[in-house]
Order: sequence, then C-alpha cells, then structure tokens
Amino acid sequence: MLSKSSEYSIRALVFVQLASWESRRPGVKEIAEEIDAPTAFTAKILHILTTHQVLLSMKGRGGGFFFPDNQTDLTLFDVLMITEGDRLFTKCGFGLKNCSDANPCPLHEEYARIRESILQLARSETIATLAKKIKEGKAILNSNMLKIN
Repeated sequence: MLSKSSEYSIRALVFVQLASWESRRPGVKEIAEEIDAPTAFTAKILHILTTHQVLLSMKGRGGGFFFPDNQTDLTLFDVLMITEGDRLFTKCGFGLKNCSDANPCPLHEEYARIRESILQLARSETIATLAKKIKEGKAILNSNMLKIN
C-alpha cells in the first residue's frame, strides 16, 4: 500500500533514530545496508528528507545523518505527507477520481474506514516509538535481524 519511497523513508528514519541513541551519525551506505535498500535510492530519499529538514547531514569525519535538535515526536503522518502527500488518506480505494459520499464507488464505505484507521495509526506512531520497539527486541528493521528460536 505504501510506495517504496515511503517504506524506505520510514525505515531510514528509524535506523537514524537508533543510531542517534548511540550517539552515531550513519552515512548513506550504512543506512542503505541496514534498511535493505539500494544505495542510490536511499541517497535520493535522504536528500528529500534533508530538503524538508526532517534530517540534517554533515560531511567529513564524524559526519552523517542526524535529527535536528528540535525534532521530537516525528510522526508517520509527517513522513507520509512528505513522501505520499495526502492521497493515502483521501484516495478512492477503487481508483475513481470523483468518488464521494454522494457518488460512492463499490468500496467507498469500507475503504473510508480503512483510510481512517491508517490515518489514526499514522498520527499516533512516531519514528521514536517504532525505533523503541526495535531497541527493545519487540520488532525488527530488516531480514538480517530475524530471530530463529
């Protein structure tokens, strides 16, 4: 349902959050490897996130990507608005341009509830809450982190 740009953006931000808790600033190659994404595409995504000032970057020794000091509680909604725009929360599930309450598509009612659930999830989850789940071992970031018991 999410675009690759959104998926990689969220995973990159979660990884940068985890690294920042360790007082590290990861570079493009490290981020791409950790989120299992192509390096060039990761660089493009990180450029978009820095353009929107969600992340900052520093070149040279000790450089890499990091969050601005005032960046707290960045929500999935914030990220998705950058990568997807509002279409994820407003688009017709049947793909019609003029779908509305007055002229509903066959999926209108059911899909409206799904969109509302996605909106609530996007507004309630933050990059930090997602990273915390990984840090606590309750979730994984990539397939290399899979635990086999």
